[in-house]
Amino acid sequence: MRSIRYPMIQSDNGRVWQKHCGFLDLTTEQFMAVQETLLVQQLERIWNSPLARKLIGDRTPRSVREFRSQVPLSTYQYYAPEFESGNEDALPEKPFTWAHTSGGSGTFKRVPYTREFYYHTLDNLMTAFILACSKRRGQSDLMEGDKVLFNVAPVPYLSGVLANGAYQTFNLKAVMPPDEHDNMDFKDKVTKGFEVSLRTGVDVLVAMTSVLVKLSNDFSELSQNKKNSKLRKHPAVLYRLIRALLRSKLEHRNILPKDLWPVKALIGWGIDTRSYREQVYQAWGRYPYELHGCTEAGIIALQSWSKSDLTLLPTSNFYEFIPEEEWLACRDNIFAQPSTVLLPEVEPGKRYELVITSFHGMPFIRYRLGHLIEITALEDTEAQVCLPQITFESRADDLLDVAGFTRMSEKTVVQAIAGANCKHEDWTIRKEIDGDRITLHLYIETDGTRSATEIAAILQSELTEIDPGYRDLEQMIGNQPLEVTILNPGTFADYYTRKQETGAELLQRKPPRMNASDEVIRELLYLSSAREVIRV
Repeated sequence: MRSIRYPMIQSDNGRVWQKHCGFLDLTTEQFMAVQETLLVQQLERIWNSPLARKLIGDRTPRSVREFRSQVPLSTYQYYAPEFESGNEDALPEKPFTWAHTSGGSGTFKRVPYTREFYYHTLDNLMTAFILACSKRRGQSDLMEGDKVLFNVAPVPYLSGVLANGAYQTFNLKAVMPPDEHDNMDFKDKVTKGFEVSLRTGVDVLVAMTSVLVKLSNDFSELSQNKKNSKLRKHPAVLYRLIRALLRSKLEHRNILPKDLWPVKALIGWGIDTRSYREQVYQAWGRYPYELHGCTEAGIIALQSWSKSDLTLLPTSNFYEFIPEEEWLACRDNIFAQPSTVLLPEVEPGKRYELVITSFHGMPFIRYRLGHLIEITALEDTEAQVCLPQITFESRADDLLDVAGFTRMSEKTVVQAIAGANCKHEDWTIRKEIDGDRITLHLYIETDGTRSATEIAAILQSELTEIDPGYRDLEQMIGNQPLEVTILNPGTFADYYTRKQETGAELLQRKPPRMNASDEVIRELLYLSSAREVIRV
């Protein structure tokens, strides 16, 4: 077990800052030099394994140019036979642990982690902690012994694997030891975290941003839960509640999470993060610090202390970028090989599908993540970071093509719903065709205070403001394709419960937000209808 000390950082020349945050001082040329060196080392390290030779061939590329011309792009299906059978002899290195993530149709993807990559990803997580508690270069308020609450999925999901690793490795104090609650349902785990943190307090909260929003929306219900009545008699809890009540009274408002937990940082991820920044700030008193990652690639990109867009980490994977137009031209041809560009060639304002080649003995080679990112700028001028800035847009296969005018991402829909200030539980949207009519059909569970017609009108206005292509669709051909169906309160909770009872994986217990199947929509409508009967 490693033990790492992370005192408060007060100098950009300090060892800890340089180790974890020094990548933010790189130029694009220096970034690529690191990338190329690590790629060559990785290829020499893995080429003799059966899995790597199946893709690379018998001759190891000696340069980036040779590598990109010789080796084809790959997808998970290429690795699935070895991963799903657990054939460790075919892998470049014996796995230290396995993680998994949700796949399609009720399946999941298994991913082997080498020991070196596992600890490298933990180092990147600590980088996120340091920067989340930072307001300027070379300074961080993170201290040894700070209390951390992980509201994340259990092992073997990556977030659970890293939460357990952080608990065992970092000199930070877990509010709830993750391994003690891995067998709890995720919703119960979140509720339990709320109860325990009333006693202990929280310095850093780690959760998907959607969970942070859900916690703030349900705060009144959680705080008034009868199960917490005995807990309120605890001296530490009583003091916390009295202090929170006084603060809220002085500001003439209801109690908010920030009154109970004046946290140093909120670490979040997910497409919702940008859209709900202000809502999270109002409830928690801190803007969410955003990271981006996935099971196959670990932690990919982080915000700087400016808490603006994200910067890629140079030492986790080698990055290539498929321009959106290349992706579109090849998406219906499974044998096509779209071309890629490297980081110095990306252009601001354009979207790209991300391609990675693993470092640290991991197995992925020119692997299409299916993540669509946007290059927002070639540098972060506020933080004086001279590297391209990115935001995560969508999964590439989740785009909704509307009459060729726009390819709408989940992020766009989230922004529209947030801008409409529509209180809701959850939603799903898909393209539906009825004869010659094509609609974007949004199914959304609300509190019933607005009609479907009202919500559709507000969202129509938001979408035309956010998405130029959608605006052109309306202005040029007079088409307003948005249709809204309101689902009764409790529909998504019933869906979750039914999937849980059938043994579905955690991430399969919620409907996909984009392009849900006919079967999923039928089930949601059935559950909503049953709820309506019960209410009457």
